[in-house]
Amino acid sequence: MKGALIILLVLMAVGVVLYIGELKYRKRERKNGEGNYIEDDDIGGDNKDDIKEGDKEEEGCCGMHLVCEKDSLSPMSGDIVYYDDEELDRFFGRSGNDYTPEEVEEFREILMTLRPEDVSGWARSVTARRLELPSDVRDELLMLVNEQRSKI
Repeated sequence: MKGALIILLVLMAVGVVLYIGELKYRKRERKNGEGNYIEDDDIGGDNKDDIKEGDKEEEGCCGMHLVCEKDSLSPMSGDIVYYDDEELDRFFGRSGNDYTPEEVEEFREILMTLRPEDVSGWARSVTARRLELPSDVRDELLMLVNEQRSKI
């Protein structure tokens, strides 16, 4: 019985040490600006009509989140920013495979006219508006986002 208690206490002590080490590691990574990652499926929302909020995004990460909102394509809030693309709202509820070639070109034209730093924000905006991108445009979007991130 004593042996089992000793093993249990040792395991608990190791767990506490590992937990503290993980907290210190995360704090250090946040200071270094590393450790932020996205997955290809993560595309999400930004802010609605607040241009000043978009300016905050360019300033950098605040360090208050595990994954920086600026780097993530996941929706962090339900707010939406329009990038002069309100006409895309008519595609609400359509599948990515149901677009005509002209409609695909409309999405592509908007994507290609965005400034490089606005691409990930536009992706979040499109997702927050529940618009499914055409698959070709979605692939181009992910390529542009990955290219932009590799420059950072």
